[in-house]
Amino acid sequence: QVQLVESGGGLVQPGGSLRLSCAASRSILSINVMRWYRQAPGKERDLVAAITSGGITNYADSVKGRFTISRDNAKNTVYLQMNSLKPEDTAVYYCNAGYSMVTYWGQGTQVTVSS
Repeated sequence: QVQLVESGGGLVQPGGSLRLSCAASRSILSINVMRWYRQAPGKERDLVAAITSGGITNYADSVKGRFTISRDNAKNTVYLQMNSLKPEDTAVYYCNAGYSMVTYWGQGTQVTVSS
């Protein structure tokens, strides 16, 4: 099993920055791909960014150039650096990992972008 715990959400003004963290309960070297998703009220959960164990990254078009996903294998943690935040980035952000044919989710962290 894998427990995922997100942190770092909060209220930020448009144009501001936040860094989300996702701490895993086991070594993330054994997890091929870790992902960040987000879900706004009344909308589906969408993929935001992904990173492989080899460090290859992928981003949704809506966040390219503003968000950066990274991983610290020694800390078993994946990060999502979010810059130039917009009101439309407001959502609950979830960490996701697939391990041993099971998909795991964190509890989510709220990000609100508002003046």
